[in-house]
Amino acid sequence: MRIAQVAPLAESVPPRLYGGTERVVSWLTEELASLGHDVTLFASADSLTSASLVPVWPRALRLSRPAPDPYAPYSVLLEKLVERVSSFDVIHCHIDWLHLPLLRCLQVPFLTTLHGRLDLGYIQTTMHSFPQAPFVSISDNQRAPLPDANWLATIYHGMPTTVLEPCYEPDRYLAFLGRITPEKGPEMAIRLARGSGRALRIAAKVPRGESRYFKERIEPLVDGASVDFIGEVGDNTKENFLGKAAALLFPIDWPEPFGLVMIEAMACGTPVIAMRRGSVPEIIEDGVTGFVVDNEEQALAAIGRLGTIDRRRVRKEFERRFSAHRMANDYLQLYKMLARDSCVENVARVPIRQIVLPRQRRREGVSADDDLASRKMPQSDRAPSEPDVGEAV
Repeated sequence: MRIAQVAPLAESVPPRLYGGTERVVSWLTEELASLGHDVTLFASADSLTSASLVPVWPRALRLSRPAPDPYAPYSVLLEKLVERVSSFDVIHCHIDWLHLPLLRCLQVPFLTTLHGRLDLGYIQTTMHSFPQAPFVSISDNQRAPLPDANWLATIYHGMPTTVLEPCYEPDRYLAFLGRITPEKGPEMAIRLARGSGRALRIAAKVPRGESRYFKERIEPLVDGASVDFIGEVGDNTKENFLGKAAALLFPIDWPEPFGLVMIEAMACGTPVIAMRRGSVPEIIEDGVTGFVVDNEEQALAAIGRLGTIDRRRVRKEFERRFSAHRMANDYLQLYKMLARDSCVENVARVPIRQIVLPRQRRREGVSADDDLASRKMPQSDRAPSEPDVGEAV
């Protein structure tokens, strides 16, 4: 298939340091290309890919100085997309809402994966303006604020199994990886480490808007020994950082849509201790790949039970549930269905139950490819007299 991947412009693809969405777009793009599909990536010019790259802006916006008005590069992105829109069987967007009116009017097959939280008021107003636009959620919990949106599927993120190698002989320290913001729980992570008598290593981005929080609430607690702040880490150092950790602490206090760092830890064989928020119960199997807890007391007790977790089993569960190959094949089914329809509005006629994987079957490692193959779409739900499209992702 001829597939367009439209990436955010904040970071390069893949990102040099922090950038979860861009990292997922890279993994998906590379897996699609390795499967023999004609993939075009719309991203900043400093991106790296084996697919065809359409450079939208000279550098990722986070690194551009002076920082441009973001409307300018995204306007360029949409123009470049329009110039090539007839070249694709399907367009897969990862840029939230900006493309919706344009692609809807052009009547081209497209879908949008939403990567962020959806419990903000303005999002409901936006979504109600595009009732037939097809969306993919990255966890079932992410959908909760917008149950009536045109959800095609929940597709969990996946990463190549070769990116991070497992470590089965860890050190005693605990790890915190992500960004410094109250909702991510770095203060609780520090308290848990001290309460357990273990060192904590923090590898995190400090967003500009959180610099005061970091200086006032986190930096005074960093002593370089019991609490060590490393800063941002790239893929070349992440494996050692996560793999050598006794556990990853994920003490979030917000509706996390997915939590990429959890599967990165699992890839290293490292168990995760996470608060029961957002997607956590869908990603972490309690007692198998880590512990899902409801409060700080339970989290502290979980640290004491880390010896009951089999790190080899953690890695196996990652390979079974969160590989890039599984993710790409799940998206393949949606691409084929969208390309088969003559216009994107026809998607609304397809019963969602035929596309969405039941949560239990996803936990058992059943891909969308396997699930849909066992349940053929009724002929009445197909676009009349249209041939099937060849394989994708």
